[in-house]
Amino acid sequence: MSESMSSQYRFLGLNAIDSSIVFGVFLIVWGLGVTHLSESSSITSMIPTFLGLPVLVFSFLSKILPTKQKLFMHIVVLFGVLSIIGGADLFRSFISGHGFDNFWADLSKLAMFVSGCLYCYICVQHFRFIKAMKKTLTK
Repeated sequence: MSESMSSQYRFLGLNAIDSSIVFGVFLIVWGLGVTHLSESSSITSMIPTFLGLPVLVFSFLSKILPTKQKLFMHIVVLFGVLSIIGGADLFRSFISGHGFDNFWADLSKLAMFVSGCLYCYICVQHFRFIKAMKKTLTK
């Protein structure tokens, strides 16, 4: 279901799809940037990029194929949750007493965790907003 502009949840002026695009671009740029700045030769430094690519692709598909928007956006949220899970590995580093021993890796985990939490919060608020709108429309 594609909502009109006035009936969409917005965060910082962005609707859910545009927020998803920003999240995807952030993850992609972050992964590429950390890989470049740290001069890493490890493929694991690209994990944020690997999570951001499907977020970006499915977000754009949501825009151009509105009949599949619900499916695509649920897939995108799954990658947001994966970002949280991947970033939560930072806590293991701190528990073992090695927090920020590998500065770039732990900074990347922190970025994935925080951005994933914020993104999933936005998505939950959007889904709640849509549910409330549907409830209002059926009255």
